[in-house]
Amino acid sequence: MENMWLVAAEWLGLALAGGLLAGWTGISISLMEIAVGVIGGNFLGLHTTPWVDFLAGVGSIILTFLAGAEVDPVVLRSRFKESVAIGLLSFALPFGGAFAYAYYALGWTLPAAEIAGIALSTTSVAVVYAVMVETGLNESELGRIILAACFITDLGTVVALGVLFANFNAWMVLFIAVTAVVLAIVPRFSRLFIQHYGNRVSQLEIKYLFFLLFLLGGLASMANSEAVLPAYLLGLAVAGFFLEEKNLTLRMRTMAFAFLTPFYFLKAGLFVSLPAVITSAGIIIIALLIKIATKFIGVWPATRFFKFEPREGMYTTLLMSTGLTFGTISSLFGLNHGYISQAQYTILVTVVILSAVVPTMIAQAFFRPDLAPAVKQEKRRHALIPQKEEGN
Repeated sequence: MENMWLVAAEWLGLALAGGLLAGWTGISISLMEIAVGVIGGNFLGLHTTPWVDFLAGVGSIILTFLAGAEVDPVVLRSRFKESVAIGLLSFALPFGGAFAYAYYALGWTLPAAEIAGIALSTTSVAVVYAVMVETGLNESELGRIILAACFITDLGTVVALGVLFANFNAWMVLFIAVTAVVLAIVPRFSRLFIQHYGNRVSQLEIKYLFFLLFLLGGLASMANSEAVLPAYLLGLAVAGFFLEEKNLTLRMRTMAFAFLTPFYFLKAGLFVSLPAVITSAGIIIIALLIKIATKFIGVWPATRFFKFEPREGMYTTLLMSTGLTFGTISSLFGLNHGYISQAQYTILVTVVILSAVVPTMIAQAFFRPDLAPAVKQEKRRHALIPQKEEGN
């Protein structure tokens, strides 16, 4: 029997190594954790356990929820055309390109090609949100537009997966009904709950949110769907409230990034088998190029149409080209239900993970917008307000 504490130390040691490497190299910590996971799986014998799978699942749920909560409803309404246009193009063209490549060029079955189209059409909420938080761009309008566009893209993924593969049974009806009721009442009820029970040592507000996430996630699983899908919608439902409750957001973000998300990102890297990657290298490279090229064909012209600065447009396009959370979820869904083989699964997951790494590294290295002066000016403005009041 394995020693649970030593296994935990191994995983958190790798997470610590990833964090140190991220600090030394300037690369996003989420990407470094994926890279360390690849090394751990191929050279160190790293493997998952049921409790690691649970923590990784919770990490993906919380990260997806926080990403939805960062979608500013005001920005989504005021920049609705930009968000919807970029988001839809970011989904539709890669879906068509990946489906055509898998079905016509590789000769995959129709369901396998549909899974390929869904998996490679996604934009990684987890990676984009992690990068936004690390760089502080989540506080900028550009960052919020990107997060809103991510929401539209992944909403297309959810709808496609549901329409093409969901089982419309009693559990699906119950899941849809409960989710609709929760989303309708949760914005107002959350305010009342936290006004009465918030800011206590017992952290009841966080327990309350975890209860809702696990409840909807459990119903989604019973309906043959995925637990992260309602988490995104729940985050969006409370987004306006969360933007006011900065302290609550910070506590949940700290908990997620310190302990939960490292298990998710390390496990994502663990999916990559280097021998299988070498065997299918040609297919993987072409599929990656198709995903990135179709993202550029759709997103870049849209950013120019909406008069983004060239640097911001390229940065937006590259981040919209990433994939991870919903891409791996879609691939795993296909494998678990027999729509794709293990070899096809390895190809898709490798492309998804490479799409999380390559565009993000290019965006961060060469096209990251310089928003620091505006952020610093905003912080100085807030810092001066109490001094003025004291002077009066």
